[in-house]
Amino acid sequence: MTYCVGLRLNKGLVFMSDTRTNAGVDNVSTFRKMYTWCKPGDRLITLLSAGNLATTQTVISVLEEHTKAANDRHPDIMDSPSMFEVARLVGETVREVIKTATDGGLQSESTFSATFILGGQVAGGAMRMFLIYPEGNFIEATQDNPFFQIGEHKYGKPILVRAYDPDMSFEMATKLLYVSFDSTLKSNLSVGLPLDLQYYEVDSLTKGYEKRIQASDPYFRKISDGWSDALRSAFNSLPDFERD
Repeated sequence: MTYCVGLRLNKGLVFMSDTRTNAGVDNVSTFRKMYTWCKPGDRLITLLSAGNLATTQTVISVLEEHTKAANDRHPDIMDSPSMFEVARLVGETVREVIKTATDGGLQSESTFSATFILGGQVAGGAMRMFLIYPEGNFIEATQDNPFFQIGEHKYGKPILVRAYDPDMSFEMATKLLYVSFDSTLKSNLSVGLPLDLQYYEVDSLTKGYEKRIQASDPYFRKISDGWSDALRSAFNSLPDFERD
């Protein structure tokens, strides 16, 4: 399982992903789920992946290969004129990879399902973020829907819904994501550390701050313990139930 989040702020984009994959309780591995392509001054493209590991890795490999040998038959995300066109190319790649697997006589299409969060900016265009489905279609983040989650999202969503503010700083957004991921980690063993964090500052057209968060990270431990204490304190401060 996976948990990845993309937040759209007025200041830019914040991405966070876990790194755990598992095929049973005795086969747990660590794989990166955040991928970035950057041409400073021209574009920054970040992709978060969730779903079947073979499918997501194949999609990333195909996109990477096309950046090395782009042509009319295999267009390149690094030459696409807009983030919309990048999203369209990624969607087409996802659809083709899944179709190739199922046309080969393998199992049902759902077995090879994969979902992606795509965010970034191309010079001359606006900063944009998209959620790309296994069918290849996609939706865009808006003021009404300013963040996307993929993978095991239900445990970490309530804090995002309650505390998200588009004017918050990158640091505040990071604290929010730490709490969201901590709630998910405590609720589902298929999501695990380390976590990957990355910022993109609007109009910078280059990679921003990035960090890999290990289990020993002192700030993560402080947030995890502090959030548990705060929830316990808030619960105890609520009025007691009285029977009629």
